[in-house]
Amino acid sequence: MNRDVENYLEKYPDEIKKLFYDLRETLLESASREICEKLWAKLPSYYAGEKFVRLIPFKDHINVEAAAVVSHGDELSGYKITPKGMLQIFAEQELPADILVRIFKETLS
Repeated sequence: MNRDVENYLEKYPDEIKKLFYDLRETLLESASREICEKLWAKLPSYYAGEKFVRLIPFKDHINVEAAAVVSHGDELSGYKITPKGMLQIFAEQELPADILVRIFKETLS
């Protein structure tokens, strides 16, 4: 893991760190290309060329910024999608891994 991202996560509760690591693992396993992990504007970001996914932690949830989120809105009925098209996943929610794999693949390919 990128040291800057790792240091950035230190300020969050353990349940958010676990959710972040689970999301990150799902993202990395979904990618068919090499992923560059870095902080962009102080936000953990994952790049495949010019395409990107951001995993933005908060105290009780993580926002997933990925271009393909909106096109899967019907499949994410139990989750909130923000007006900016980000998926909010709260610490107590189950990770929609199958849908996220498709979102990450579509966004990064």
